[in-house]
Amino acid sequence: QQSNHGPAHTFMNTGALVAGRPSMGSWVTYGLGSEGSDLPGFVVLTSVGGAQDQPIASRQWHSGFLPSRFQGVHFHSTGDPVLYISNPKGVDAKGQGAVIDAINSINRLRNKTVADPEIDTRISQYEMAFRMQASVPELIDTSNEPQHVFDMYGAKPGDGSFASNCLLARRLAERGTRFIQLYHRGWDHHSNIPGRHPKITKETDQGSAALVMDLKERGLLKDTLIIWGGEFGRTVYRQGGNAKTFGRDHHPRCFS
Repeated sequence: QQSNHGPAHTFMNTGALVAGRPSMGSWVTYGLGSEGSDLPGFVVLTSVGGAQDQPIASRQWHSGFLPSRFQGVHFHSTGDPVLYISNPKGVDAKGQGAVIDAINSINRLRNKTVADPEIDTRISQYEMAFRMQASVPELIDTSNEPQHVFDMYGAKPGDGSFASNCLLARRLAERGTRFIQLYHRGWDHHSNIPGRHPKITKETDQGSAALVMDLKERGLLKDTLIIWGGEFGRTVYRQGGNAKTFGRDHHPRCFS
């Protein structure tokens, strides 16, 4: 439907070529809710590799005209997974909780007057953020995973790879996160497909297969839907180069 990445991503995620409509993850959490109370119902994980990394805008997981509490939460693959998840020096959980209670009391008082659904969202998100200060570090800490699991995924703790994100996706599914979206950037090969594709498929295929096997082994695959795809396909004919360095152009009328 669209031959460039940004609009094609938007169409894939929202059903429209222009930004403003809710993403599919927002619709799912709006309709079904989340099974967990300490983590967001919609989480996005990103990684990079290969070459020609196309940017990904936050509109791909935006809630559009739905309340913003249904928006996806982007977890960073290195460092703190969520910005400001750690308290600064001198601030403990008790003090943090008192601040949030005070803010939410003011918000509830205001909401009695204006009945604004975004104030309801703000209240719930403050409370969720506070709970996430305990639940997210526990989620990210994979030290209790046996070595054979890392070997199966081809992951290393904290490496920010697609494989590690696949392992986190399994851990999120175990904890009741309803919709988990993984992006791996680096597929835009307009040149040197023979040199680049083997590298990026190695980065993605093992982790993808391990996620399916791991979910099945733990009894989670029976109620988990996995979709693996891209925003559009590529031409069947080569673009530039020679037999060793050719690439392929965008092809919006086919899909992988």
